Amino acid sequence: MIEVRPFASLGHAEHGWLDARHHFSFAGYHDRTRMGWGAIRVWNDDTIAANSGFAPHSHADMEIITFVRTGAISHEDSLGNNGRTAAGDVQVMSAGTGITHAEYNREDVPTTLFQIWVEPDSAGERPGWGARAFPRGDRSGRWVTLAAGGAGRTANDADGAAQGDVLPLRADARVLAANLPAGERLTFAADPARHLYLVAPTGALSINGVAVAARDGVAITGERDLEISAAQDSEIVLVDAR
Repeated sequence: MIEVRPFASLGHAEHGWLDARHHFSFAGYHDRTRMGWGAIRVWNDDTIAANSGFAPHSHADMEIITFVRTGAISHEDSLGNNGRTAAGDVQVMSAGTGITHAEYNREDVPTTLFQIWVEPDSAGERPGWGARAFPRGDRSGRWVTLAAGGAGRTANDADGAAQGDVLPLRADARVLAANLPAGERLTFAADPARHLYLVAPTGALSINGVAVAARDGVAITGERDLEISAAQDSEIVLVDAR
C-alpha cells in the first residue's frame, strides 16, 4: 500500500512566527484517520520566522528528531545541552522521564524543518540529546542513515544504506535521507510488516509508479521493494518504523 497525502490536505496552523503543517493529528488539528503511522506519532513541516522560536516546554517518553531543511535551529534544554543545527543536519532528543527544552531560530532568515516524533520502545529512560552534521553531498544518489535504534541499526546491511556515526534512537526505527538528481533512480528494500513514511522536501518523485510532489506525505506498508525515480532534482527523507 502506497498512500499519498497531498501537502494541501495536511493540517495547518498559522501562528505568525510559526507556519506549521501537520501530517498527523497534532495540537488543534485532529483527524481520526491520521493519528500516527505505526510508531511514528508526529511529522510536522515547520517554517519558523527569523529571530523567533519555541519557548521552553516539556516532553516525556518520545523520540523527537529534527531535520533542518533551510536555516538553522538553536537548542537549549534542562540538562544543560545547547547547540546549533544547520540545514541538512539532524538533532535527536530522547525525552525519557522528562526534559524541558527551547528551540530558537536565531538566524536573520526563516528556518524550515521537519519535526518527527517516534514512540520509544520503552518508557522511563534517562533523557538525552545529540546532534550531528550530515553533508548533503554524501547522500547524492544513495541512502544515508541519520538516526537509528533497535533493528534499524542492523537493517542497513540489507538495503545498502550508508551508515557512519548515526544518531541513536531508543526505538525500533531509522531515519534516512537521499538526494536524487532528475532522471535517476533509487531502490529501497522494505519489510512489508513495517511502517514507512516518506516526504520529499523538494522535487518530484515516482514511487512504484505513484506520483509524489514536494512536501506530500507518503504512507507505505505491505511493500517489499520500492523503486523511486526523480522527475526533478529531489531531496528525500524516509522513516522506517515498527
